[in-house]
Amino acid sequence: MKLLRLSSRLLAALAVAVLLLCSGAWLTIEWTYNYHWVPEGHSMSLRYKGPPLPLPFLGVRNPAPPGTFAKVTEGARTPDELGVLEHLVGPGRHFYCPLWWECTIVPDTLIKPGEVGIVSSKMGKDLPAGEFLVDGDIGATVSKGILRKVLTPGRYRINPYAYEVTVVTETSTQSGSQIKRAGWVRIPAGYVGVVTNLTDNAATGLKSGIQPNVLTPGLYPINPREQQVDIVNIGYRELSIIANMKLGPDGQPVYETSGEPIIEEGESGIGFPSSDGFDIRMDFTAIWGIMPDQAPDVIHEYGNVEAVEQKVVDPQIESICRQMGSSLKAVDLLVGETRTKFQEDTSARFHEKLEAKGITVLNGLVRHIYIPQAVRTPMQQANIAAELKLTREQEQLTAKTEALLRQAERDVELATRTIEEETERLVAAKLAEGEKDAQETIEETQKLVAEKDRETAEIEAEATLLLGQAQAESRQMEEEAKADKFKLAVTAFGSGDAYNQWVFAKGLPDDIQLDMIYAGEGTFWTDLNGFSETMLGRQVTTQPSTPAKTPAVQKAQPASRTRTPGQR
Repeated sequence: MKLLRLSSRLLAALAVAVLLLCSGAWLTIEWTYNYHWVPEGHSMSLRYKGPPLPLPFLGVRNPAPPGTFAKVTEGARTPDELGVLEHLVGPGRHFYCPLWWECTIVPDTLIKPGEVGIVSSKMGKDLPAGEFLVDGDIGATVSKGILRKVLTPGRYRINPYAYEVTVVTETSTQSGSQIKRAGWVRIPAGYVGVVTNLTDNAATGLKSGIQPNVLTPGLYPINPREQQVDIVNIGYRELSIIANMKLGPDGQPVYETSGEPIIEEGESGIGFPSSDGFDIRMDFTAIWGIMPDQAPDVIHEYGNVEAVEQKVVDPQIESICRQMGSSLKAVDLLVGETRTKFQEDTSARFHEKLEAKGITVLNGLVRHIYIPQAVRTPMQQANIAAELKLTREQEQLTAKTEALLRQAERDVELATRTIEEETERLVAAKLAEGEKDAQETIEETQKLVAEKDRETAEIEAEATLLLGQAQAESRQMEEEAKADKFKLAVTAFGSGDAYNQWVFAKGLPDDIQLDMIYAGEGTFWTDLNGFSETMLGRQVTTQPSTPAKTPAVQKAQPASRTRTPGQR
C-alpha cells in the first residue's frame, strides 16, 4: 500500500514537471520563434501558408485564386484559403508561427502636405480596351487600373499586395505655350483653373476635353492620369501701342516749333496712309481682360492669355485703326468733329470685334494722332487766323462789356448816394420825432411828479393834524387819568385826611422807630393836632403823584411821636 502511494506521488510530480517543461518550452517558442514586433508607422502583411505537413487531421485548404485575397470566415482561427490576407495588423506585439504564416513588415503610406498619392489597383478584373481609370475607394475596387480618387495628405495603411501608391507633388507639363498642372495644385487669388479631362468619366457623365466649369482660388488634389489644370489670370490688362518720339542729347523728346513732338523714322506706333496719301501715325491703348466664364474658351481657342494678346488684341487694334483711318483724309483726322467721330467709331469697332471672340473690353482709346507737318501747318495757320478773328471779336465784346460795366458802376454810385441822402433825412426825421416824444414824456413825467408831490403834502398835513389831535387827546386823557387816580384814592381811603396820612406814612424811612406815648389832656402833644394836619397838607402838595395804594398800616391812635434811631 505504501509503495502504491509512493508511485502515485511520483507520477503526479512527474506530470507537473512535464507540464511545467511543456509550458516553458511553449512560452520560449512563442516569445522567440513566433514573436513579431511591429513598430509605430508600420503594419504587417500576413500570408497563410497552411500546415507544414499535409496531415489529414489538420485539414486541407486550397490556394486563393490569383489576384484575390484568401477568404476568412468570421470568427474562425485560420483562413479558409491559402494566400495573402486583406487585413493588415497594426503596431504592437503579435504571435504568428512561421511554419503556418509568412509575416512581412511594410511601412504605412505617408502623404505630406503639398503631395498627393496616385493609387494603382493590382487586383480585380481587367478594364475594357482604352480605359485605365478605376472608380471607388481603396478596398472597394473591382478592376485593375489607376484610381480616379487620389490620396490627400495623411497616413494610410494600405496592403501592397493589392495596391501600389505613387506620391507626387505638383507636376507641370509643357505643351507648346501651355503649362498643364496636376498633383497638389494651388490656384492663387486672381486666377482660376481650367480643367482638362484626359478621359471620359462614366460616373459623372463628363467627357474628355476642356471643361466649362473652372476651379476657383484654393488647393486641389488633381490626379495627373485623369485631369490637367491650366491656371489663368483673371481680370483686366493694359496694352498700349505707342509711336517712338525722337530724343535729344539730353534724353528729352524733341518738339517742332508748333509744339508737336517729332516721331522717329521706322516702324513704331500704328502707321497707315490716309486716303489722300499722307503718312499717319497714332497711339492706341486697350484695357481688356478675361473673365472666369471666358477662361475655358480662351484656353481652348488660344492656349493661354499671352496668346490672346499676341493673336487677337494686338492684331485687331492695328487692323481696325488702319482700316478706318485709311478711309479718311489727313485733314479729317486733324479737325475736331471728324477726329472725334473717328476715335468713337474705332473704339466701338474694337469692342465689337473682341467681345465677339469672347474677350471682355473695358476701354479702347485712340490716344494721339500724329499728322504730317505739311498738313498741319496750313490748318494751324487757318486756325490761328480764325482764333485771331475770334480774339478780336472777343476784345470788342469785352470793350463793350467794360463800357456797360462802367455805366453800371456810375449808376450804382448814384443810387448809393441817393440812398445815403434819403437815409440821412429819414434818420434826422426819426431823431427829431424821438426828441419830441422824449420831451413830451419828460414834461408829462414832471406834471405827474408835481401832482404826486401835492398829494403827498396834503397827506403829510393831514397826518400832522391828526398827530397833534392825537397828542392833545392823549395828554388830556393822561391828565384825566391822573385826576381819576386821586379821586379813586380818596374814595378808597374814605376821606382826604386818610389818604394824606397814607401818603405821609409812605414817605417815612423804612428804619423809623415808632414809640407810643401818652397824649392825654394836659400834655404837650395835645397842642400839636393842628400842626400835623398842616404838615401833611404841605407834603401832599410837594410829593409827586403816585398811583393809589392800599394802606399797609392803619394807625390806631391819632396821636404819636416819631423818633429816629439814637433819639430819646
